Amino acid sequence: MFDFSAVTTWIHDFLSSFLPGWLTVTAECVLIGVCLLLAYTVLALFYIYYERKVCAFFQCRIGPNRVGPLGLLQSVADAIKMLIKELISLNHIDKFLFALAPYLVILASMLAFAVLPWGNGLQIIDFNIGIFFLIAVSSIGVLGILLAGWSSNNKFTLIGALRSGAQMVSYELSIGLSVLTMVCFAGTMSVGGIVEAQRDLWFIVSGHIPAIIAFIIYLIAGTAETNRGPFDLPEAESELTAGYHTEYSGIHFGFFYLAEYLNLFIVSGVATLLFFGGWMPLHIPGWEGFNTIMDYIPSVLWFIGKAIAISFIIIWFKWTFPRLRIDQMLALEWKYLLPINLCNLVLMVLIIVYGIHL
Repeated sequence: MFDFSAVTTWIHDFLSSFLPGWLTVTAECVLIGVCLLLAYTVLALFYIYYERKVCAFFQCRIGPNRVGPLGLLQSVADAIKMLIKELISLNHIDKFLFALAPYLVILASMLAFAVLPWGNGLQIIDFNIGIFFLIAVSSIGVLGILLAGWSSNNKFTLIGALRSGAQMVSYELSIGLSVLTMVCFAGTMSVGGIVEAQRDLWFIVSGHIPAIIAFIIYLIAGTAETNRGPFDLPEAESELTAGYHTEYSGIHFGFFYLAEYLNLFIVSGVATLLFFGGWMPLHIPGWEGFNTIMDYIPSVLWFIGKAIAISFIIIWFKWTFPRLRIDQMLALEWKYLLPINLCNLVLMVLIIVYGIHL
């Protein structure tokens, strides 16, 4: 399998050949930032189109089919429209916090986006507490949502922000415990180490029943964490207009819109990392010929393909189940998912201690 570290090493050596050390590091940081923004934009446009097509499939419609072949340029047209929309100035709001909120939401998703292992040797940040860093930076987003709802000076935005805060803080516990279950199984918090530990078998197979339970709970909690249906109470159109971003327009609304879809990819990417081997291809012990063929598929395609497949399941939730009430949503977390998660963590520890995993 191709190792992208050869490319990154060549770029580093090339820049070092004519630039001083500090300028080389600066140029590499700028280059990485540009690549991240480009990947961020392309993935967001793809996910907008992807969800529209999946939604159309479930509702027996065609979906976008006018702008470009098969409607492929519809998301691009919508992005251009968003960029040229006017930023409406509001009175009686906290202007600084109102403007800051969308940038906090984007910052959280960008930092989490940078930790994901895109391919063999293609990872921006990999250190011994990578998973802890990922959970920490992903928690910044709720601050932006709370600030957006409070600073807008609108009852609908405030209710939406409070709902989102309660929902995200609650379901972060289930996400954290599901992640902790798999970290215990891997024996490391390094993102690269977790991927490497799945070289022979993905954790969803080798982790037995606790891994499957952790994956199901992670999917449910991840759907709630991204404020997607049936957990879309913070943006319940029939009750709160557009929830916490009701008063936003133009590119500021676009930031919230982009962050929602990128958070969907990040949740799917973390599930890929923890349960399905990250960029690691499908290997079956003893099937050497099959494993060799799988190694020919680029690692980037493995990671993105798995993430898109998991995203389909989350989108499926949205267009299948009716929206929950706020009390049902909180009861699901505190009365069911959290106790099951704690018992599952103990079960995983027992499996590790007695060495009965594959």
